[in-house]
Amino acid sequence: MKAIRVDEFGAPDVMRLEEVPDAQPGPGQVVVRVRAAGINPVETYIRSGVYANKPPLPYTPGTDAAGTVESVGDGVTGLKAGDRVYTAGTVTGAYAELALCEAANVHPLPEQVTFAQGAGVGVPYATAYRALLQKARAVPGETVLVHGATGGVGMAAVQIARAHGLTIIGTGGTERGREAVRAQGATHVLDHHAADYAERLMELTGGRGVDVILEMLANVNLGKDLTLLAPGGRVVVIGSRGPVEINPRDAMAREAVVLGMVLFNTSPQELAAVHAALGAGLATGVLSPVVGRELPLADAPRGHEAVMEAGALGKIVLVP
Repeated sequence: MKAIRVDEFGAPDVMRLEEVPDAQPGPGQVVVRVRAAGINPVETYIRSGVYANKPPLPYTPGTDAAGTVESVGDGVTGLKAGDRVYTAGTVTGAYAELALCEAANVHPLPEQVTFAQGAGVGVPYATAYRALLQKARAVPGETVLVHGATGGVGMAAVQIARAHGLTIIGTGGTERGREAVRAQGATHVLDHHAADYAERLMELTGGRGVDVILEMLANVNLGKDLTLLAPGGRVVVIGSRGPVEINPRDAMAREAVVLGMVLFNTSPQELAAVHAALGAGLATGVLSPVVGRELPLADAPRGHEAVMEAGALGKIVLVP
């Protein structure tokens, strides 16, 4: 089979398409024939060598894929060859024609969801669900600010918040992106580049502020976020590219909480609950991943560049 391999950490061009042995399932494992693989920003950090947890070299990147079950190992129940599935973790990497997975990380993909959409479920939707409902514990009627709502996690957060009865304020850096966020169900959409976006947000909330902020770029926004919270508000830090200076008095005055999260820290029990909820949302159509771009598997380096570009819209997927 063909797979993207990384033999050394570095720039995107360290990823090369190579021929490797076909994956074979062991007990409790499943081999998935990949029809689409999702690119997540964290994979660019891992590839570059700056991420805290580095895989042993060489390796194939990726955790999210969608396709059909190729074969199953001993002890696997509920899955059989030919089943449409999406993955939320792999053993051998998702940027490949075949991916070996633990059975617990393979989930049914409803017929109406395309493989490209299925490749956008794992990390983005699980991150958004965990941040909004398991960490922030948002409840219907609250107001959530989704910073950077045009990306994979942001779009997922808007859809999940809409389904749970929250008022949603999304931000985007381009008019095209903001229109896409509106189309996903955001109540209000702001341009986070505008000098007065904070003032407009406070006007939209009657001066109260928001109950929850999902923050994708904390090193830029966290200090400002603390001034936009309602009393008892929560910020969930999903992404950051460096340090940030804040005024603790802004948190004290609101008795606010700053929560950090990394999806890979989620317990198996919590992940099972997340994917049960996501599966129901996909089946009913309440959740519908937005695919921004599809690229051939060999173009993984270009995909890693694109996912980090400002204004990236929806999910970027690789097609073997």
